[in-house]
Amino acid sequence: MAVTIRDVAREAQVSVATVSRALSSPDLVRPATRERVLTAAAQLGYQPNRAARGLITGRTGNMGIVVPDLNNPFFTGVLKGVQARARQADYAVFVADSDEDRATEEQLVRAMAKQVDGVIVCSPGIDDTQLYEAAGITSLVMLNRRLRGVPAALMNSASGMRQVVDHLVALGHRKLVYLNGPRTSWSNRERRRGLRLATQQHGVELIELGPFPPRYEGGLQACDLALATKSTAIMAYNDIMALGVLARLRDRGIGVPGDVSVTGFDDLMFAELCSPPLTTVAMPLATAGSLAVDLLLDGLNSDSAEVRHVDLDTQLIVRATTSPPPA
Repeated sequence: MAVTIRDVAREAQVSVATVSRALSSPDLVRPATRERVLTAAAQLGYQPNRAARGLITGRTGNMGIVVPDLNNPFFTGVLKGVQARARQADYAVFVADSDEDRATEEQLVRAMAKQVDGVIVCSPGIDDTQLYEAAGITSLVMLNRRLRGVPAALMNSASGMRQVVDHLVALGHRKLVYLNGPRTSWSNRERRRGLRLATQQHGVELIELGPFPPRYEGGLQACDLALATKSTAIMAYNDIMALGVLARLRDRGIGVPGDVSVTGFDDLMFAELCSPPLTTVAMPLATAGSLAVDLLLDGLNSDSAEVRHVDLDTQLIVRATTSPPPA
């Protein structure tokens, strides 16, 4: 038979009400009593009834996350961090995929708000006004989008692109082409910001193409246009696009990195496994997901008006798709 709250109360020699307070509002219980209740619950293997606890605390014990594309391993990497941290906090995670559609994204956030304690929006494409409206109906945290007044876990894309440019310039490249991701993407804007600062600092030519879909097909589409610019290095918005670029170059008999260098962004698992292995920028995906959960829990459990925007470092990973340009 399942262990009940009465069993825990009997084991800890306290009332049922004390067990309830110790588990839902521990600050209201003396430390020694709380420890006795927690020990009894652990020994008996007691699992609180989530619905019953919700009636007491006003919480559902659920949180939501909306991502643009579950087929993209970038977002599954983030989800691993979200789910691991949520599990530690005894929260269930509801996941929804907007399929890169802004209207769907807004609808999903509104629908989730009725069923969860808060929502994490990953790389949101909806505009600032819509995000502020969402923040008015539920606790909201953003991942890879900065907006005043809304907590955010941010991965430093601008720094990552500066590292890419520094690397390519050190190899001798003087004409670079960048394949833009989605027009509404905050991450893409940040990458462009880092690119422009770095290319201006080094005095090298930067050509921008796109936007392109942030998928394999986007890289296939962009590759011929990039080659037409006569640039010696192609920088893709993300690793998946870079794989499309590599495939098209291979079809055309163009050597990498002998004829042209290629870089990606994100350091997904197959960046190291493809041939040749891809030079890219490592993003702290799981760490960002875990941080987003912490920011959401902080907002739920604190009366502080402080809004935190936390930047996480990115790191260039040099592999075999970059080398000095052809003579």
